[in-house]
Amino acid sequence: MIEINEVTKKFSSKKESITALNHVSFSVPEGQVVGLLGENGAGKTTLLRAISTLYTPTSGSIYVDGFSTTDNPNEVKKKLGVLFGGETGLYDRLTARENLKYFARLYGMSKHETKVQIEDLAVKFGMKDYLDRKVGSFSKGMRQKVAIARTLIHDPDVILLDEPTTGLDITSSNVFRQFILQLKKQGKTLLFSSHIMEEVQTLCDSVVMIHKGQLVYEGNLETLYHNEDSKDLNFIFMSKLARGETA
Repeated sequence: MIEINEVTKKFSSKKESITALNHVSFSVPEGQVVGLLGENGAGKTTLLRAISTLYTPTSGSIYVDGFSTTDNPNEVKKKLGVLFGGETGLYDRLTARENLKYFARLYGMSKHETKVQIEDLAVKFGMKDYLDRKVGSFSKGMRQKVAIARTLIHDPDVILLDEPTTGLDITSSNVFRQFILQLKKQGKTLLFSSHIMEEVQTLCDSVVMIHKGQLVYEGNLETLYHNEDSKDLNFIFMSKLARGETA
């Protein structure tokens, strides 16, 4: 479970102060898949970085499975699997397998656990043909698959994904979406941002909408559709922004 309580994040310099998040509060229940929606610059990545302990909130608090991101960051990191858009976190001079082994060791996994998990993920994401090739020669889609596998290598309870299907072809994107549904069945908690509304509608139980650092909507999709008398999520989102609504 993720709990966000009145979180504000400001970035200050000598010339100006920018409020990236402004008193944002919501929760992601255990075992649910929640979509994080917002235009570029809305504060989505800042929020995900704060949950992952990379940013400290200026005010407010964040808890992951009962652990505070500021007071117990190491415990939070053990619970999390994180993938930020455009940042694969991979080492070009290592093979895909060597990269995955390296991150597995960081999480204290045994050699047997690591081997089983790598083989399982390689099959799921169709990576067996290039598992022992150096990552530096990979296409964007191939790198993204390995990065997703890195995120999931330690079987985390809570998963944060920022634009996870960026760079994947249609087949790989569909495989990934099916895998998300499998993780949900396993009781995993997922929060992910996406610009692909069909993806959100297919995978998510509920959505969180953010605009200019403020919460616009939090709740399940069926309630949103009922309230807006529409199932066009893109239209609903743009309509809420046009009306200037905040939660």
